[in-house]
Amino acid sequence: IPSGVLNPSAVNIIGNGVVFDPAGFFDEIADLEKDGIDTSNIFISDRAHIVFPYHKLLDALGEAAKGGRKVGTTNKGIGPCYMDKMERTGIRICDMMDDESFAEKLSAQIDRKNAIITKIYGAEPVDKEAVTAEYLEYARRLRPYVRDTGVLVYEAVKSGKKVLFEGAQGAMLDIDLGTYPYVTSSHPVSGGFTTGAGVGPNSIEEVIGIVKAYTTRVGAGPFVTEEDNEIGDAIREAGHEYGVTTGRPRRCGWLDLVTLKYAKRLNGLTGISVNHLDTIGKFDKIKVCVAYDCNGVQTEDFSTNLKFLQSCKPVYKEFDGNFGDLSGCKTFEDLPENAKAYINFIEE
Repeated sequence: IPSGVLNPSAVNIIGNGVVFDPAGFFDEIADLEKDGIDTSNIFISDRAHIVFPYHKLLDALGEAAKGGRKVGTTNKGIGPCYMDKMERTGIRICDMMDDESFAEKLSAQIDRKNAIITKIYGAEPVDKEAVTAEYLEYARRLRPYVRDTGVLVYEAVKSGKKVLFEGAQGAMLDIDLGTYPYVTSSHPVSGGFTTGAGVGPNSIEEVIGIVKAYTTRVGAGPFVTEEDNEIGDAIREAGHEYGVTTGRPRRCGWLDLVTLKYAKRLNGLTGISVNHLDTIGKFDKIKVCVAYDCNGVQTEDFSTNLKFLQSCKPVYKEFDGNFGDLSGCKTFEDLPENAKAYINFIEE
């Protein structure tokens, strides 16, 4: 559910570019309503693809089968759902709006997936009747939320309303532009927002890159500035760096400006929002990676070539830490000089 749900005046839209888990959606609805938050102002694209239990099972089975070559997915069925989308066999929310045809499509998909689950992985099949009954009920509950959300976004942009496109994950997890294969299955870069929301690229005026004052990664994949030691442990505990979905401890390290410059180029960033300044400010000395040393050759250019990244060592610049308590700082001028110097260098 978009974070704007906490703002009672905001219209919250789940776009066509996502894969949508009805079970997770209604769990979140229940949690929000339990806290007295109004959830009536949420709309879901009729073109979003649905995550089913067989997607989650295939995700887990596929990861287990990779052994030591795991990608590190959340086992939420995201990859297998996007596979169906690209194979053009996926089931969309609009398909759920007609009970009879939806049941037929779902039945055919469960038969196909059960053949893979049982014959390739040797696992127990999905219960077709139970899943069909469960998702027919979800379809009934979803109807009030479903819209052609591309029209809603377009009309909001056209009328001059404030529109925030909010993406999950990060630039390094983009299916085309990230550290493949250790990526997600979609485009969490600014270019993906327009296709994912159903509007043109000229709808976007500003692109704010959200970055921590250090670097983290969940799951496998290259991480040049990783501190797999007491420094990384200290960052993790100070920043509470555990995966929101799985609770897995995040891998932590110093801020990587080579990666950040690459993300700036990919997204056309017009600004950055630096988070967790208080976390990194607890250290006496702070390092920032300004270049990579690849077999004796320094470069400031990022590459998604895994062999290249595995041979790279970070080139660091050091800053003074001990920022102190930042909780009372409301403007940049309120920050201590050490924190200002750190931010100014990142900006430059």
